[in-house]
Amino acid sequence: MALRSSLINVMEKAARKAARGLLHDFGEVEQLQVSRKGPADFVSAADIKAEKTLRYELEKARPDFGFILEESGEVASKDGEHRWLVDPLDGTTNFLHGIPHFCINIAVEKFQKRPSGKLRREIIAGITFDPIRDELFWAEKGQGAYLNERRLRVSGRTKLAESMISTGIPVQGRSDHEAFLARLASIMDKVAAVHRMGSAALDLAYVAAGRYEGFWEEGLKAWDIAPGLLLVREAGGYVSQFDGSETMLDTGEVIAANDKLHVELRRVLREATSQKHTTGIAPGSAKSSA
Repeated sequence: MALRSSLINVMEKAARKAARGLLHDFGEVEQLQVSRKGPADFVSAADIKAEKTLRYELEKARPDFGFILEESGEVASKDGEHRWLVDPLDGTTNFLHGIPHFCINIAVEKFQKRPSGKLRREIIAGITFDPIRDELFWAEKGQGAYLNERRLRVSGRTKLAESMISTGIPVQGRSDHEAFLARLASIMDKVAAVHRMGSAALDLAYVAAGRYEGFWEEGLKAWDIAPGLLLVREAGGYVSQFDGSETMLDTGEVIAANDKLHVELRRVLREATSQKHTTGIAPGSAKSSA
């Protein structure tokens, strides 16, 4: 049986308490009070309520930790080196449309300010909790990744042609649709399937669990990906940006896969981006004649 640390237990307790409210409201999704934050970016009353529950429970357990909260912003750390990264509802659009694919994301970040003023950021523990399926994905640095009590390993597939890859599609109001389509066209030509399920947090958890062979997306926030980055690494996988660097928490750009496929995925995505910039069209598409 996997031995969970006090940090994991604190996060699980908070997530399960917040999930009770989410599940209640999910059952009455048509009656939710919903306000508009921006183009294709919604926040529900359930989202805000869940965040308040999470903050209360986490602050009670670790009063010296700071917060980065999706809805409420940043709360300074009292100890100067730890903070919670919290997404109370990843997959909000799914939730609001009655689609049972969403989760709660919590991670613990240890940070240190460098002489340059930049932060050295490290995720030391995290969970992704799917309340619909009662699946708790959790990991702690150096201790492995788990789904409930089962140890996780990334997929062992070594060929893109046999792989299922997940991604996210840029939403309304974003200007990078053409770049995404160039990458998608290039990937689709080389893999068994591409999935878009609407939750980057669960996509990364599924890579850690071997359900997907890989994942890529950009424009994400730290709270979307923090637990998933640790989950994939602790399950034996690799995570980076498209250029191979590893400041994903700052840039929001991620590729995740096993050791055999990560380099190949990076190459395909990099070449697709380069071709798009050179030709102005997506790979594989035909130029129109005047």
